[in-house]
Amino acid sequence: MMLLQGAGMTTAYIQKAKRIAPGKPGRFDPYNRWDRNFFLGYLGLIWFLILMGFVPDVIRHVQKHMPAYPLVVHFHAAVFVSLLILLTAQVLLVRAKRIDLHRALGLAGAVLCVAVVALGVITSVVVDRRQLGTPHADPAFFSVQLLDMVAFAGAAGAAILMRDDGPAHKRLMLLAVLSMVDAGFTRWLGGPMTKLLGDGFWPFMAEVYLANGLLILGIGVFDLVTRRRLHPAYMAGAAWVSGCLLLAGWLYVTPAWKPIALALIGR
Repeated sequence: MMLLQGAGMTTAYIQKAKRIAPGKPGRFDPYNRWDRNFFLGYLGLIWFLILMGFVPDVIRHVQKHMPAYPLVVHFHAAVFVSLLILLTAQVLLVRAKRIDLHRALGLAGAVLCVAVVALGVITSVVVDRRQLGTPHADPAFFSVQLLDMVAFAGAAGAAILMRDDGPAHKRLMLLAVLSMVDAGFTRWLGGPMTKLLGDGFWPFMAEVYLANGLLILGIGVFDLVTRRRLHPAYMAGAAWVSGCLLLAGWLYVTPAWKPIALALIGR
């Protein structure tokens, strides 16, 4: 009787272990029970970074009676927030197993992605041109603004093309959004980090892209823990986004870039 009970307990333990253990090396499991919380948690972190950067910035702008933002800034903000709201809704729909609604909203997501890129570039040009000749002018920073959009466009475009491959689609879409979180991070902690680290390529990368880099790496760590391997789409997407961000940092510290940036801004 004791042997039978022991065998039963052992069988139950093995079955439970199979349910929670990572997949075998060489095979990427499409789904894991931790996915639903991981991707929602990442969106929460993105919201946190954006709000911590922009809300205090807007409050200071109003309190100091600074000139009103150009109209295009309001359009850009509305489109970007709409994209974050839609992505949050999409993750919640997948959690609720409403894949039909998730797919139905896909076209709206594609339109918003195009609008984010177009308005992102236009807004950067308008704001940077407006700041020329003021203490806030930094035309070299256009490398960050431009290549953030390039990184987002590439990753989001790949995500849309691979929309029928769930694991690839959601990783690429997440990487696309992560390519832009520096917009909130630099407004929140960029100033203190600049005072701490100073100038140069690597200090600049930390001051602007530390959050991007850590969150991009976090996806890989999650996959290694839950699957024991990286998804090919993640590796390609992470390489693309990281390459764009590194290029942005290199251009920023390269003196020859400033006159090019001024020409692109339309001085």
